[in-house]
Amino acid sequence: MPSKSAKSNAPVLITGGTQRLGLAIAEDLLLQGYPVIVTYRRDKPAVQALRDKGADCVKADFSDEQGISDFIGYVLANYQALRALIHNASQWLNNTALDNQHQLMQTMWSVHVSAPYQMNLAFEELLKNQAEQQAGDIIHMTDYVADKGSSKHIAYAASKAGLANLTHSFAAKLAPAVKVNSIAPSLLMFNQDDQPEYRAKALAKSLMALEPGAGEAVAAVNYLLASQYITGRTIGLDGGRHLV
Repeated sequence: MPSKSAKSNAPVLITGGTQRLGLAIAEDLLLQGYPVIVTYRRDKPAVQALRDKGADCVKADFSDEQGISDFIGYVLANYQALRALIHNASQWLNNTALDNQHQLMQTMWSVHVSAPYQMNLAFEELLKNQAEQQAGDIIHMTDYVADKGSSKHIAYAASKAGLANLTHSFAAKLAPAVKVNSIAPSLLMFNQDDQPEYRAKALAKSLMALEPGAGEAVAAVNYLLASQYITGRTIGLDGGRHLV
């Protein structure tokens, strides 16, 4: 975990930071003393709770070009530096979520690839403007299925694979001023309404056979922020699922 002396006053930007993994990461960074910016699509109690803790919560929808452009404009108008950029915003839509399959792929690609791509380019100088003693960070939250694929979530898996590929290109482009890495979770936490049969089947897919919780993602983020050296890599949080 980075020490107080290692922190800059520049904020960490987390897209999709008001629920599940994003919320856990935001709360942890606030507790450590980082300024935090989070985006959200829909109002929920967590938004005000984060604001009460000092976070700048910005409503943004990355499923279309206007939403991406508006948010980039907001950040550029209000901030001169960023400590880190964590791309966590996501929509988990299956093959039948929309009747229009072209629109489904466009939405997945916009949220998971186009928005991160444009932000990485737009915020390059902000990431370089933070504390001189450490590199800035970009972290792409990808998915286990980026490598394996998914018969029920084809567009989602393909777009997450696109996000994973951005890690290599931006790591090469932005080094040594900015480190760029991915975190690829599989199952970390169930939804409240997940049935026992589904839970048992899901747990059996990994060697560790447990629901570790959001703390695994929080620990991985802290590791990457503290590192001075790792870039262009993916941390797989899959409990050994690739070996089952």
